[in-house]
Amino acid sequence: MFGIGIPELVLILIIGLVVFGPGKLPGVGKALGQSIKEFKQANSDDKTSDTENKVDKK
Repeated sequence: MFGIGIPELVLILIIGLVVFGPGKLPGVGKALGQSIKEFKQANSDDKTSDTENKVDKK
């Protein structure tokens, strides 16, 4: 994917636990997941509107 292996993911998880604590970590993960989902949805909507604009111009 991005050259991130298991050791790097474990390190990121440990840093997340230290920074946010075990109580807030699920909430942070949920918010991050929703943000990624919205970004992907907006990006696909953008591509769809670009395709429609190209068809309309012909």
